[in-house]
Amino acid sequence: MSNAVSALQGATSDGIAKVTEVGLRGMIILRGDLTSAKLKKAAKAATGVAFPDVRECHCDGDKGLAWMSPDELLVMVPYADVVDATARIAKALAADHALAVNVSDARAVFSIEGAGAREVLAKLAPVDLSRKAFTKGMFRRTRLAQAPVAFWARDEDAFDLMCFRSEAKYVFDLLTISAKAGSQVGFL
Repeated sequence: MSNAVSALQGATSDGIAKVTEVGLRGMIILRGDLTSAKLKKAAKAATGVAFPDVRECHCDGDKGLAWMSPDELLVMVPYADVVDATARIAKALAADHALAVNVSDARAVFSIEGAGAREVLAKLAPVDLSRKAFTKGMFRRTRLAQAPVAFWARDEDAFDLMCFRSEAKYVFDLLTISAKAGSQVGFL
């Protein structure tokens, strides 16, 4: 049996912000009625974090819940736990119109940290990333240049970004160029 590896095996770059491919992360797409008490209970049981409101993400370490759309939730767990967590969620919602799918190996996750993190993302995504408009716990699905991505604010100057694994190198290169030392535009 082969060992799982992340898309870029921990690639990093430093500039006005540090960009790091964070490695393997367990991710489950959960589709269903997000107002259902049963669905909320299953998601919270898998992660131990609060259920998010629209365009929010709540994380505690490797565990988290992110609102993806009116009927879609991203459930994040440690990579080693994702198969079991997916099965537990599916079992809890077996009688409901819901779907839980492990998408861990189809995604790549990056961390963008430092004083220039907001600027790095603002140069690439059509999102208001000012400190007043985009605060800790906020979540967006958007595009980074031509790549579909989702990102969330872990803290004031720390973001996680998720993309398709097949676009990981492209996204890493975009982030690296945007974070290049001396590339500040001073907008944020």
